[in-house]
Amino acid sequence: MGCIAILFFMPFVELKAQQKEKKIIQFSGVVVTGDSLKPVPFTNIFVTGSRTATVSDYYGFFSFAAEEGTDITFSAVGFKKAHFLIPDTCHETRYSMIQILFLDTVMLREATIYSWPTREQFRQAFLNMDNMNDDMARAQKNLAKEEMEIISMNMGMSGQENFKNSMQQYQTRMYYAGGRPPITIMDPLKWAEFVRAWKRGDFKDKK
Repeated sequence: MGCIAILFFMPFVELKAQQKEKKIIQFSGVVVTGDSLKPVPFTNIFVTGSRTATVSDYYGFFSFAAEEGTDITFSAVGFKKAHFLIPDTCHETRYSMIQILFLDTVMLREATIYSWPTREQFRQAFLNMDNMNDDMARAQKNLAKEEMEIISMNMGMSGQENFKNSMQQYQTRMYYAGGRPPITIMDPLKWAEFVRAWKRGDFKDKK
C-alpha cells in the first residue's frame, strides 16, 4: 500500500514542481494602430481567463509582471481584439514588444429619426403649424415696420457707416484747422444722431 501511495503522489509532485518553475518576467510594450503606427491610449490589457489586468497610458505604453507562457488579450474601443502569448523560453527577466491593433468597423442597423415621439403628436403639431404659402405675405411679415425698428435699434453701425463717420470727422477737423469750429449744440442733425445713438444703447454701461 505504501508503494501505491507513492506512485499516485509522484505525478502531483512533478506537476507542482513544473508550476513553480514558471518564471515571472516584466512584460512591457507599446500598443499602436496598424495603419499609422500611432499610439492607442488607454488600451485594456488583461491575462486571458483571469482578473489580472492593466491599462496602457496616453502614449500606449504598458508594463506589468506576468508569467511565461501567459496569453495576453489587448482590447480597445474601435479596434479588433488581439492576443499575444508570452514565450516560455525567455532567458531574461524582461520582455518587450510592440502590439498592433487594427480598426474594427461596426455596421449599425438603419435607424429612422422622428422629431416627435408618436405619430399623433406629429400630426397635431403639423396641423397647428402656421404655414404661410404666400411668399408676398411672408416677405411683408419679415419686413414689417415694427420688426425693422426693433432690428435697427439692436444693430450696431456697419463698417461702411463707421468709415463714413470717421471720414466726416476727419474732414471737419481739416476744414476748421487753425480756427474755431462752430457750436453745434443746436444742430438738428447732431440731435438726430444723438437720439439714434441713445436708442441703440450706445451710452449704456457695458460691463
